[in-house]
Amino acid sequence: MEMPILYYDSSQCMAFFWVDCARAQSLLSEGLDVVRFGRKALAVLAFYQYRTTSIGSYNEVGTAIACVPKGSRQPARPLLSLFKGVDKGIVGFNVIDLPVTTPAACAAGRDIWGYPKFVTPIDFSLQQGQFHGAVHDPAGGSPLCSLSGKIGLGVTAPLINLILYSAHHGQMLRTLVNIRAKGPMCLPGSVRMHIGRTNHRMAENLRVLGLQDARPAFIAHTDGLQLRLNAGAALP
Repeated sequence: MEMPILYYDSSQCMAFFWVDCARAQSLLSEGLDVVRFGRKALAVLAFYQYRTTSIGSYNEVGTAIACVPKGSRQPARPLLSLFKGVDKGIVGFNVIDLPVTTPAACAAGRDIWGYPKFVTPIDFSLQQGQFHGAVHDPAGGSPLCSLSGKIGLGVTAPLINLILYSAHHGQMLRTLVNIRAKGPMCLPGSVRMHIGRTNHRMAENLRVLGLQDARPAFIAHTDGLQLRLNAGAALP
């Protein structure tokens, strides 16, 4: 597969939740520490609709937790650190579940970065500030999870670039995701998370984080997302 993977035309809706630090730490890959935002950790549920990419069109959903490599100093201003340039930044996210809708996207994520991907149908609808997204159970039945409602008021700002940490073949990879987009950072409005009655790993992880019927702290969304997913570099 040719690297980097390029995403030319996409939409996203990212919901940020304050969660318990100990619960978040229990789900992180070995070698990572949760970032403490006061007494809470930060978890993200991000829905993506990739319409045009260098590996075809597909949908994706990521559950991730803000973290740093174990032994690193905790940032003095953790929220501001998310807006720091990725080349020198240390605060990133550990993806704990990453369903996608195509086998090619699944194979790439698993083989190149070690991401916990699986293939399943994913709903994505973002229209006039109303969002609905759902991850269906690969075994059938009710969705694993859904995020739905009317998004609240917001202020337009550049979307943050991302650092992703993933364990792969006995190494910890640090991967940069360069993002080119603006979108509103919003109050949650009526948006709520719902977890289905299933014992699938993704649903169980969301329950561990305490996100059943949870209200996001804030939401970022856009219909004009472009990004570059780079190859990972192994940490020493």
